[in-house]
Amino acid sequence: MSMQTGSLDGRVAVVTGGASGIGEACVRLLAARGARLVVADRNIEAAERIAGAVGGTALAVDVRDADAVQALADRTEREVGPTAILVTSAGIVQPPLPPEDLPLALYDDVVAINLRGTYLTARAFAGYMLTRRAGAMVTISSVTAERSTPLHAYAPTKAAVTNLTKGLAAEWGRAGIRVNTVEPGYTRTPALQDQIDRGYRDPGLLEDNSTLGRMVEPEEIAKAVAFLVSDEASAITGIALPVDAGYFCAGSWHPYGGVRRRDA
Repeated sequence: MSMQTGSLDGRVAVVTGGASGIGEACVRLLAARGARLVVADRNIEAAERIAGAVGGTALAVDVRDADAVQALADRTEREVGPTAILVTSAGIVQPPLPPEDLPLALYDDVVAINLRGTYLTARAFAGYMLTRRAGAMVTISSVTAERSTPLHAYAPTKAAVTNLTKGLAAEWGRAGIRVNTVEPGYTRTPALQDQIDRGYRDPGLLEDNSTLGRMVEPEEIAKAVAFLVSDEASAITGIALPVDAGYFCAGSWHPYGGVRRRDA
């Protein structure tokens, strides 16, 4: 199936966490394909910069706050137009600490933003989409949703996001709303680069633990998102799409010496 998408012809698209990383890449690509963007982020200065670059609207939101998320949905409908596309990209990472060393405040924040924030955002915008019986949502999960990792807050929230996505797809499908998730592999975002710079990640290991021998670029996640919200994916809902440079394929080769190198 082609991953090329057609025009999004003026549809209103909201991207939470849209001021950096995967969210920013989604903003830029959806705008390039004709959508009218709302860049929603708690960093309003960065959101305004990105929105200015794509002719969109910047709105501040803290996805931990149910009232703020509902206000985002209300303002979008009132000031921009009917939301046709929602991408829930707001999220935070954590260092790979053992549970006894992971601060509970950080654990709670990861759960509040990654899981509760996704739920609150989907619920708020569904309130409008249900009245129109149309809409496309994409949540951002992770390959860590499917594997054991030392990320004892982050990975469980992403597993929950994948499960939540499938439940919402079934819940709202008969009302014409499609809900899918993308599970990125190790993606070269500012958040991951910060983890590398702090010594929490080894980029060589990240690259080697994939069949393609590299990390994923944010723009590659955005292309998958753009496909899933487009009319070309009109019969696709409730799926978890890995965009992982072959992370899932590579791990089981480790006992055999790893993926074979194909150097020129």
